[in-house]
Amino acid sequence: MQATVRSFDQETRSGSVFLDDGTELPFDAPAFDAGPLRLLRSGQRVNIRVEDAVITAITLSTFPLPG
Repeated sequence: MQATVRSFDQETRSGSVFLDDGTELPFDAPAFDAGPLRLLRSGQRVNIRVEDAVITAITLSTFPLPG
């Protein structure tokens, strides 16, 4: 699933994204750490994996989600 970064805190490695329908979903450090990322900027397109309404992985839209 794709989304757009709303916010990202580099210290806590957490933030939130907007889904294409406008829904905002938060993510925490484990979801950020699941991918190969070091930083996110507001407005970036990302791929996310959502399980039970919780983001479990996030990466740039040009990278595959981790297995």
